[in-house]
Amino acid sequence: MLRIVPAQELPQHVVEVEHFTIPLADGTHLAGRRWQPEGAESSPVPAVLEYIPYRKRDKTAHRDGLSHPYVAAHGYACVRVDLRGSGDSEGVLTDEYLPQELEDGLGVLRWIAAQPWCDGRVGMIGKSWGGFNGLQLAALRPPELGAIVTVCSTDDRYADDVHYMGGCLLGDNLSWAASMFANTSCPPDPVLVGGRWRELWLQRLEGSGMWLETWLAHQRRDDYWKHGSVGEDPAAIEVPVLAVSGWADGYSNAVFRLLADLHVPRRGLVGPWSHKYPHLGVPGPAVGFLQECVRWWDRWLKGIANGLDDEPMLVAWIQDPIAPALDLHERPGRWVTERSWPSPNVEERALGLGDAGLFLVDEPPSDARDRSITSPLSLGLYAGKWCSFTATPDLPVDQREEDGGSINFDSVALREPLEVLGAPVVELELSVDRPEAMVAVRLSDRLPDGRITRVTYGLLNLTHRDSHEHPESLVPGERYRVRVQLSEVGHRFLAGHGLRLQVSTSYWPVVWPSPTPVCMTVYPEASRLLLPVRRAGVPDGLSRPFGEAEGSQPPAATQLRDRDYGWRITRDLVTTETVLETRKDEGALRLDDLGLELHSATTETYSFRGEDPTTARGEVHGVRRFVRDDWRVETVTNTVLTCTADSFRIQATLDAFEGESRLVARSWDRTIPRDML
Repeated sequence: MLRIVPAQELPQHVVEVEHFTIPLADGTHLAGRRWQPEGAESSPVPAVLEYIPYRKRDKTAHRDGLSHPYVAAHGYACVRVDLRGSGDSEGVLTDEYLPQELEDGLGVLRWIAAQPWCDGRVGMIGKSWGGFNGLQLAALRPPELGAIVTVCSTDDRYADDVHYMGGCLLGDNLSWAASMFANTSCPPDPVLVGGRWRELWLQRLEGSGMWLETWLAHQRRDDYWKHGSVGEDPAAIEVPVLAVSGWADGYSNAVFRLLADLHVPRRGLVGPWSHKYPHLGVPGPAVGFLQECVRWWDRWLKGIANGLDDEPMLVAWIQDPIAPALDLHERPGRWVTERSWPSPNVEERALGLGDAGLFLVDEPPSDARDRSITSPLSLGLYAGKWCSFTATPDLPVDQREEDGGSINFDSVALREPLEVLGAPVVELELSVDRPEAMVAVRLSDRLPDGRITRVTYGLLNLTHRDSHEHPESLVPGERYRVRVQLSEVGHRFLAGHGLRLQVSTSYWPVVWPSPTPVCMTVYPEASRLLLPVRRAGVPDGLSRPFGEAEGSQPPAATQLRDRDYGWRITRDLVTTETVLETRKDEGALRLDDLGLELHSATTETYSFRGEDPTTARGEVHGVRRFVRDDWRVETVTNTVLTCTADSFRIQATLDAFEGESRLVARSWDRTIPRDML
């Protein structure tokens, strides 16, 4: 549980500047909020910037209040800036990580470094969006930037982001597009921007556009995705990087690539957490992440020799097995450390696939028969979210619900524990009966009582088997050898447990299904599983244990209506329609100091009928409402994605209300051809 540190116990008194603006070269002004030690105007300090589109005034006020004053009290000016077209900043936001956003970011860094309260040295911190643009700005080498902390981010916007995975279209692509559709429709606060608030709001409502259309127009790894993917040129980053994620997050893979590819001081931290900062981490244990950030800034912005240089490159949580659970507050396990990554302590172990299941490749297998499957569209309903917030809840449940529709290979019960750390790889020899197909591969822990807990998984659009840039159709009946890399993981299989490898032809709604049902044949004798096994007996544990999760006192708030989260699956045996509905209603929250009420609710619905993949349908409905005295504004957004065998169709609406009057009503109806997807 997070410990709130009273202001009088923090090392320095903090002064807050609730709102200010930063002028940019084109005349646009970005809105900022700042916390700094008392006296910084006369004795300047390094600054730490968080640069995101999530409304400093209200949406992130609680989280910002937990974190930024805490760090400021340790001798830093913490600056929280709304991107162009978001929160209380001017302009319009039309997509992620555009050149304009990065140019604005460079201007923000220059402005901060030139202020009397800043000594000219600036760091950047951010989770998700702010983790992305921290890496991207670092690659541009601004002289003001001295170090970054990047949390839940990626170096590869195509292959390892919310849009595509293994060349497959993620369901979270729709979810995220709809979320930003709702967020960019929200107005600035009249108290801060004055009478121009309605004009600025109308600019957003008319100009932000339909981001989903853009993302679906780029189904291959092209220049659109290469922009902002720092993995294209890791050497461009010349400042120290602290990369952080969690096993339940969608972005843990990037931590390991950054450690392997960067040539600067770097450190990786991976816990059991979902898409959250580690001091707020769920599943727990949460850790004293803000203390770690202070140590990072002390070393690289203040030049304090605090022992950081001698600490391990990677700290990771090795998860112990648990019974499958949608909602998990704590994940048992232990911390391990590695001095370098890749680590000499991790060795590849190959397991063959046969009729008797998984076996060591140096053991004589029995003859293995070919295995064929056409997976039902329902396979994937119990997979949870690609990127978990552990909020709805959204973690995978017992995989026995899925395994009837997959080809399964089981090991014998283990005689001794087996520990993996890294990315398992499955090499499959297979054939399919269609020119377009996908494969989903899961690796699970088989508990002694028969329950199955998913450990990790991977996906591959088989037309992308050789290249995400230049996909090629399959020849039905021809045998192909493909390599499917599963997501990085740290897991300990206990004695008496077993491994299960599951192979399927669909994984809806984690990813959009292939255009037609596919029959896949796997040839086990030519296939294998490659496990990154951490050697037994390697000393581990932390020489310096993490501190307690701490934060500063956030702004006072009152929950006026309770949150309401849900996750429901229904199946109509008459119509053959199956529906997964997730509900995330944040209730009503009043920010007491502002007298401002916030209402936010999102419902996602994914459905299909029978075994027809062209009936796959995703819909996201969002409501955002702001109320203060006689000021009441509301936006209602709805986005529907459907398909045929040849195309995707987007139908979306946006309604914006001021009081009881509809101010704007917009609609979209777009068709985008499928490109080997």
